[in-house]
Amino acid sequence: MKRGLATFLTGIMTVTLVAAALTGCGSSTADKRSEKVRLMVWSPSEDQSKDSGEWLQTMCNNFAKEHPEWDITFVYGVADEATAADQVAQDPEASADVFLYANDRITSLTDADAVAKFGGKYKEEIESTNSEELLDSLTVDGELYGVPFTTNTWYMFYDKSVFSEEDVKNLDTMLEKGTVSFPFTNSWYLPAFYLGNGCTLFGDGTDESKGVDFAGEKAVDATNYAIDLAANPNFKIDADGSGLAGLRDGSVKAMFTGSWDANAIKEALGDNMGVSSLPTYTINGQEKQMLAYAGSKAIGVNAHSECMEQAVALAVYLGGSDAQRAHYEMRTVIPCNTELLKEKDIASDPLVQAQNDTFNNTSILQPFVASMSNCWTPVENMGKGIRNKSVTHENAEEQTEAMNEAMNSNGIN
Repeated sequence: MKRGLATFLTGIMTVTLVAAALTGCGSSTADKRSEKVRLMVWSPSEDQSKDSGEWLQTMCNNFAKEHPEWDITFVYGVADEATAADQVAQDPEASADVFLYANDRITSLTDADAVAKFGGKYKEEIESTNSEELLDSLTVDGELYGVPFTTNTWYMFYDKSVFSEEDVKNLDTMLEKGTVSFPFTNSWYLPAFYLGNGCTLFGDGTDESKGVDFAGEKAVDATNYAIDLAANPNFKIDADGSGLAGLRDGSVKAMFTGSWDANAIKEALGDNMGVSSLPTYTINGQEKQMLAYAGSKAIGVNAHSECMEQAVALAVYLGGSDAQRAHYEMRTVIPCNTELLKEKDIASDPLVQAQNDTFNNTSILQPFVASMSNCWTPVENMGKGIRNKSVTHENAEEQTEAMNEAMNSNGIN
């Protein structure tokens, strides 16, 4: 896969619809009516399965019908949002023209000059139908590198027969009434308690020079809170699907996850399924707000596509309101298009409300600076240490400082 990648890189291509950019897909207006186009498109397997209505194939076929001037052959490949971005960054020449990717991979794509910028009328359309926070998640040095199709974060599902809407506002209140499951050893989740108590990552998340501040009293207090949490008999550590299994057998009454588990949770809880943005928690008698990592998933265009005009048009279509509605109806992928979110049936969905409330109010944009890669393992090790009781109140300060040092280095303590 690493066959002289550097020789292929010609610079990030800004999306423009000039004829000269259409190498390999015809170059004159007169040719377009008989123009043959081949587009390779990658998405997760769930988007292509018959069980979920073959969302990708359906949307691509609809796109082709709207563009009779192009005789399009679609070639589909299976790649989840993380794998697709890594593959395109590694070898764009051998990768898809259009692909779905998670925004935390954006710098690997831009560093490899592998993803196209969006400009002109397409950029205006994307900007007019998405929130500033979403656009920020796909912007590097002022340039936009994708069409967002959903926000990406986690929140809380609960049994409404156990917890009231007032109960779910505070985690400690919930633990007095029922069993709560949380992915404690997963470093995408555990930072919620540190971030809520004032810890920071790279300043506002974009200034790598400021490093990680998971140190001092605020961080130690969060560690001590987590130790008490793990020791609570009504708290269960969610791992390998145990939280969902607990909802099914009744041993768990609330869990933290995202929309990807919504259908399975609905099957387990039925009409008793409740969903909410993140609760507060209490440290030293003060209420703090849990803060999740948040990002987006987007449609990207390979900067080396030989059919740039068609690839860009398809990407905008796959991230547009019609495709987002279909994604929501077929797979419960929560839409982010601002016009779509105003529609009554979508706006009234508690799942949509919880995801967007979390994204807008109880989360931070997950940093995508390069040094963020140093942050995952130290936090995971902290969660495992607390679970295994090797991290205790007696050594909490020492262990917290060690975690902070590891997050600020290229090594792992």
